[in-house]
Amino acid sequence: MTAAVICLAMAIYFEARSEPIIGQAMVAFTVLNRVDSDNYPTDICSVVQEGPRHASGQMVKNQCQFSFWCDGEPENIKDWTAWHKAVKIARWSLIQPFDFSEGSTHYHAANIKPDWLTLVEPTVTIGNHKFYKLKNGK
Repeated sequence: MTAAVICLAMAIYFEARSEPIIGQAMVAFTVLNRVDSDNYPTDICSVVQEGPRHASGQMVKNQCQFSFWCDGEPENIKDWTAWHKAVKIARWSLIQPFDFSEGSTHYHAANIKPDWLTLVEPTVTIGNHKFYKLKNGK
């Protein structure tokens, strides 16, 4: 398994494993849309792991683009069925020619209101996640 598939599957698993399959795929498309954007890193793992670091190199807690990466909790896979599903969705999304997310570069759980909402426009809502794209495009 490539690093890109692992990083994408981690984002799917830790951010959306309880969501419907299309919601999990939407998380993958959001990562891939960031890779394609000039506003973010150019590879999947760098997008998933993006966030500020202390001078020591340690991630600044709760300041990452994808919250699971720097929430202070270990990334332990406990639900192996969900992990295998996340891997399949990651692999599928890498060859899928159609972006079901309508260009999404951001998402959040429906029960929160992030401070970046003024920078984005809504695309779709799937399950417990609301998806957005940057107002200025890629």
